[in-house]
Amino acid sequence: MTELDRRAFLLGGVALAGVSLTGCATPSAQPSAGSSTLSPAGPTAAPTSVSPTPSSPAPATPTAPAKPQVFFTKDISPAGLLAAYGALGVTAQGKVAVKISTGEPGGNNYLHPALIKQLVQQVRGTIVECGTAYNGKRADPKSHYQVAVDHGFTAIAKVEILDAKGTMELPVAGGVHLTKNVVGARFADYDFYLILSHFKGHIMAGFGGAIKNLAIGLASASGKSLIHSGGASKTGTGGGTAQEVFLEAMAEAAKSVTDRLGSNVVYVNVMNRLSVDCDCMSNPAPPAMADIGVLSGLDPVALDQACVDLVYAAPDGKPLVERMESRKGPHVLDHGASIGLGKKAYQLVRID
Repeated sequence: MTELDRRAFLLGGVALAGVSLTGCATPSAQPSAGSSTLSPAGPTAAPTSVSPTPSSPAPATPTAPAKPQVFFTKDISPAGLLAAYGALGVTAQGKVAVKISTGEPGGNNYLHPALIKQLVQQVRGTIVECGTAYNGKRADPKSHYQVAVDHGFTAIAKVEILDAKGTMELPVAGGVHLTKNVVGARFADYDFYLILSHFKGHIMAGFGGAIKNLAIGLASASGKSLIHSGGASKTGTGGGTAQEVFLEAMAEAAKSVTDRLGSNVVYVNVMNRLSVDCDCMSNPAPPAMADIGVLSGLDPVALDQACVDLVYAAPDGKPLVERMESRKGPHVLDHGASIGLGKKAYQLVRID
């Protein structure tokens, strides 16, 4: 398969099944990408029934896919988000938190209420956020809540700032830099989390997706400082910290959350308005590439790896690729895989 064929296939231009892709659209400068096997949408056919006889083996027991599945639709709409969530086959139970970014005032790339309303209400979710470690409208719980009001989120669901009433610690198992992660005290009030992320670039992390939303997104202000400083400080934004250390600490903080939640967490990434800058900026660069789609999964590493691969495969993805590589962004995937946060290899399943 040629380079152009791979790009077209990954972006939905060719409808083939059973083709294995390793390092989709990988220029020499790209960090190693996850292997992906793309499958058509729809359920897998059931195995043929076999009647055992003394001379024949017992029928094989179906097993889970060796690679995590990542579901993909090009439909960036309320219906597309519902389809991506539904493809996971998991029903949110109990008190449900939907972790988004409310967006910094002045910016307009965050996931808008009209887009996410049906999904948030489908899971009967409360939108949750945490304060920032830098000065701004989202550093104080009261003004942060007002941002949620101004951006229209309180019109579609209840909104709670998780660290408005203090913080709590989560242990980090197997971390190189962190022994604990500090999140909002209200984190523990919820039974199930939907991590609903706007995939885009980031001035410090290179890119932001599910892992960043799990780590920086759920961390309190002091927790964010711990991550940025590689565990050295609960204040500031980690100036002078080696980039690899920051990225590794982010993966470790994310793992503390997934260890706590177990199977009670799912992930949806929306690849629209793909600016090189984060929604935390009040004046982000305008997107320089076309929208791609909506992806979902149960593995945050596999999901973010699939999004990174799609950016590399996009014919107009160069600005975001340069932002990711200049900040060594894909290193968070390497470290996440090495500590058991998830797997880089995945099976991409089209659902449209």
